[in-house]
Amino acid sequence: MRAPFLIDCDTGIDDAIALSYLACRADVEVAGIVSTGGNVPAATVHRNNLVLTGLLGLEVPVALGADRPLVEPPMFADDTHGPAGLGHAVLPDPVRAEDPRRGAQLWIDLARERPGELTGLVLGPHTNLALALELEPELPRLLRRLHVMGGSIHHRGNTGPTSEWNIAVDPEAAQRVLAAFATAPRRPVLGALQATERIVFSATQLERLEQLAERSPHPVARILADAVRFYFEFHRADGFGWMAHVHDPLVTAHAVTGDFAGTRPLAVDVELAGTLTRGQTVGDELGRWGREPTVDLLAEVRPAEFVEHLLSTLEAGLG
Repeated sequence: MRAPFLIDCDTGIDDAIALSYLACRADVEVAGIVSTGGNVPAATVHRNNLVLTGLLGLEVPVALGADRPLVEPPMFADDTHGPAGLGHAVLPDPVRAEDPRRGAQLWIDLARERPGELTGLVLGPHTNLALALELEPELPRLLRRLHVMGGSIHHRGNTGPTSEWNIAVDPEAAQRVLAAFATAPRRPVLGALQATERIVFSATQLERLEQLAERSPHPVARILADAVRFYFEFHRADGFGWMAHVHDPLVTAHAVTGDFAGTRPLAVDVELAGTLTRGQTVGDELGRWGREPTVDLLAEVRPAEFVEHLLSTLEAGLG
């Protein structure tokens, strides 16, 4: 039996690595993909997802989501991911058709078709899931579980001083999703920056991707190598040196395997009104709110073990 996943992503370099990882896993069924604006505009994300799913052999519905957040104007991270979202990679034209449904409707339809089976994986802003909850409030009980890459708990941000990108793009959507899933049978798993920034690619890992691209006929191997090289260039320009933080794959692999990190329960909410802290995820370590935990927070990451697992999976699946 393969575990079915619905992925909502803003592809994006690390999103592309995560999608490739899922395609390389024999125990995973990618049931559908929602294209969410974030790293680049929604239409560009959608093109990336259509091309990648075609090249990876994923014959699944790919639905275009909302083209702007619930409240604020959109913002993009083309400095981080490149104007087309995948750095230096040059993608062919998509050859497959998009799903005619909107992203929110795909969430609803797949969850209703497979109640209690489908795992949701949010690797970008929460806009489409928030819109889906307006139409189907039972989603937290229809899904098997929700896994989220987002937030920063007691750790600096990567967008504002205290805010992480996926949350900062649409804080209202993230707040609504976390509030709704607080009543889910199983708490959502939140992979925040203090966990995901422990996953670092060094020059050694970049070289492994380059070697894979040189020896493999699989076109996605070259796409990933060219995309990650751009990611290294961004991190060096941003003051981190010749390396890259690789966020989404850790959350993805933990959702699939339950491995490479532990979790701890925590009540988490999103700041919407702060003049300096809008979009910050706040964790109540002292229980001052009097709330039950709302998420299981990724903790105790084993970065070296995970990076080897990730690259070995890609080498086996794309080689």
